[in-house]
Amino acid sequence: MSESVYKVIELVGTSTSSWEDAAKNAVETASKSLKDLRVAEISKLDMKVEGGKVTAFRSRVKLSFKYAT
Repeated sequence: MSESVYKVIELVGTSTSSWEDAAKNAVETASKSLKDLRVAEISKLDMKVEGGKVTAFRSRVKLSFKYAT
């Protein structure tokens, strides 16, 4: 059995439409520079509020990728 090592980083994605889009933005942006992405875990959701209205959704995402050894 082959052994592997994975690194976990935390990112915050934003969107004006939804938490799902915010998380998707974080993963898609990370995929431009990181290879072998494996798992994305939502660790926190929040919203930016201005003038009593929600102006942005934010998703904190823990993202793992295979660590080159």
